[in-house]
Amino acid sequence: MDAPRRSRPLPLTLSAILVAVQGVTLVVLAGLAFAGVGGDDSSGSGAASAVGIFLGAYGLGLLAAAWGLWQVNGWARGPILITQLVQLGIAWNLRDMPLLALGLTVVAVATLALVLVPSSRLALEREGRPEDPDSV
Repeated sequence: MDAPRRSRPLPLTLSAILVAVQGVTLVVLAGLAFAGVGGDDSSGSGAASAVGIFLGAYGLGLLAAAWGLWQVNGWARGPILITQLVQLGIAWNLRDMPLLALGLTVVAVATLALVLVPSSRLALEREGRPEDPDSV
């Protein structure tokens, strides 16, 4: 018998999509790091491999968290919130590249807002509880 499907509010759906895009971007960057694209020859393949492994693992983690949001699983909120805060710090450090910093900031702030709106918070907090407390 299938479990009842939990309702996913639109803000939660949009945040899951944004986080999935972030995850895919990191996986692509990992592939580019492994391929040696954008690096100089003096950096060595060991550093490129380490960066590729880190970005790949981070991207796959974000994809898992995006899937968690899509499935309305409350565990996904923490990693996503932390990631967006880190992204804001990265954007601040990249302020000398205004377009990149602006893009990172907009996505991070939008994702934070979408995950923290009351409808998203309520859906994630209800996860694991029965829909109707009187029916138990």
